[in-house]
This record gives sequence, C-alpha cells and structure tokens, in this order.
Amino acid sequence: MKKTIFIFLTLYCFLAIVIFAIYFFSKKYWLTHMFLILHGAENLKDSFPLNTTGHSQVTETSEVWVNKSAGEESLGVCPETPPNLLGPFQVELETVRTLEDVRKQVGPLLQVGGRYKPPDCISKQKVAVIIPFRNRHENLTHWLYYLHPFLQRQQLDYGVYVINQDGDGTFNRAKLMNIGYAEALKEDDYNCFLFSDVDLVPLDDRNLYRCFSNPRHLSVAVDKFDYKLPYEKIFGGVTALTKEQFLTVNGFSNTFWGWGGEDDDLYNRVMLRIKAISRPYAVIGRYKMIKHERDPHNDQNLNNVKKLKETTNTLDQDGLSSLNYTVIDITKNMLFTFITVDVHVPMGLTKK
Repeated sequence: MKKTIFIFLTLYCFLAIVIFAIYFFSKKYWLTHMFLILHGAENLKDSFPLNTTGHSQVTETSEVWVNKSAGEESLGVCPETPPNLLGPFQVELETVRTLEDVRKQVGPLLQVGGRYKPPDCISKQKVAVIIPFRNRHENLTHWLYYLHPFLQRQQLDYGVYVINQDGDGTFNRAKLMNIGYAEALKEDDYNCFLFSDVDLVPLDDRNLYRCFSNPRHLSVAVDKFDYKLPYEKIFGGVTALTKEQFLTVNGFSNTFWGWGGEDDDLYNRVMLRIKAISRPYAVIGRYKMIKHERDPHNDQNLNNVKKLKETTNTLDQDGLSSLNYTVIDITKNMLFTFITVDVHVPMGLTKK
C-alpha cells in the first residue's frame, strides 16, 4: 500500500512540474503575442506585405563584430537585448532647446565628437550615425536631445557625424551621406553605418539602431504618413547598412541633386546586389517628424525620377567609386562632429 502511495505521489509531483513548465513558457509567449495584438502588429500586413519577395519584417539577429581595445579585456559582450530599454516613450518638440541645454543634459556621458561606448560591456557593433545637414539647427537640437539617451540605452558604441553642405547651391543629401561614410572611417573602424534625416525622432527604443544581416529600413511608421508606409519600396528616412553592404551597393548615387529619388535609387541598388531588406514591426518603428520648411535650394527635381530607370547601368560608376568633395572645416564638441564640405555643385546647377 505504501509503495503504491509513493508511486502515486511521485507521478503527481512529476506531472505538476511538467504542467508548471508548460504554463511558464506558454505565458511568456502569449504575453508577447497579446502585446503585439493590442498594439496593432497583427495588422501589419495592411502596411507591410509580409509575403513580398525580398522584404522581411521579422526580428533578425543583428550582425556581430567585437574588437576589444586596451582596458576592455575584463568586460563581457553586451547582451543582444539591452536591459534598460524603455519601449515607447514620449517626444515633445514644443520646448525651446539650445545646444547648451542639451549639452548639460546628455554631455557628461559623452566623449568629444559625440562619441560614446557603454562602460560595463563591449558593444557588438561600432556604429557611425550620419546626418546630412544644412540650416536645420533647431531640428538638430531636438534630435540630439532625444537620440543620445536613446542610443546609450541601446548600449551602442557610436559616433554622431553631422555632414554640413557649404553654400547655397542645390542640396545633395545622398552625396553628403557618402561623404559621412568616408569621413567617419578616417576616424575609426566603424562596421555599421546608420543614415538618418535630422527631422526624424524615434518613439520606441526597441527599434535598435544596429546593422542586420540585410540592409535595414528603420523609419517604417512616421506620424506624417499616419504611421504607415507611403509606398512599399520606400527606403528613406532612417536606414542602416553594414560596411560590407554599403560597399556592395557602391553607396548612394552622387548625382541626385535636389529633393527626391536618392532613397529609391538606393533601394534599387540593394535589390540588385543584395536582394532583400528588413524592417521592424510598425508598432516599434514609429517616428515623429519635426515640422520644418523645405530648404529653398532643395526643390523637387523631376530629372531624378527619370534617373531611377538607370540604376542598373550607373550603379558601378556612380557612388563611392566616384565620390569627390572638399572638406572645408571639421569642428568637434561633446554632442557631435560637424564636418562642413564643398560637394562640388555642377556648373549647370546655379550656386548662389
């Protein structure tokens, strides 16, 4: 009798442990699943065609490169998921901020040139954040106020490079980003390049500013577009490519003068050479666009639309391989490295 009771109790305990384990792991899954449902991720197919060839909205494992420098031998590698993320956070752009205000708020944690590395672990990537710029100082102040803490919570080893086009000639956003890539590599062995417009502020720090196995389009849900993709092939706003990926597509084209087209050309380059891009879910890739007036020398250029049909023929000749520019000045402070350049505006485009 005692033996029978003992066997019964043993089986009972074993079943209880199994049931508890199943409950514990299924609870984690369903909590995540319900979160995505409640926040609209189940409706992503309305904005992002999940079955479209060459696109991926699933969470990818980021690319990993770890180079320990002197004094870091005792530190471990930073975790895949940073432990201090806030998730969604509020962005308020009505307050008048100065660079001095931002410097007091976030400067103490930074090194000269807008550099930062986590003090307690070694980041898996070294990220150069490139911002094409001209006459958008208020936007830049807001961007710095929110992005430095955002990037630090993600435990990134990063530097911020603001590439300022000199003069009042026709703006060339794409060429400025190529220049940012080239200038950043003169300073450090960056292996990930994040290109960001100065007017886009992320609203969720789970949108990791890293590089992934495919080129990454991060700004997938902007308030200006009702948090939806305006069109399927958009690849502008905020993007991230590894050094290898950027070299594979020969960078951006240098010949898109004025507004429009350069991002679509980059998309064409990526699909021709790499065949795929990735995106975060819309619930995570949300952004607020800072309101501003368009630069008077950045008008829409209808010739850029025609150029999109020529990507196949121009990819190898137009890009990093043909980049030419002149550095006029490099200024470093605690918030960023500010590089003013002459982009060599062609004679046909009036330079006032």
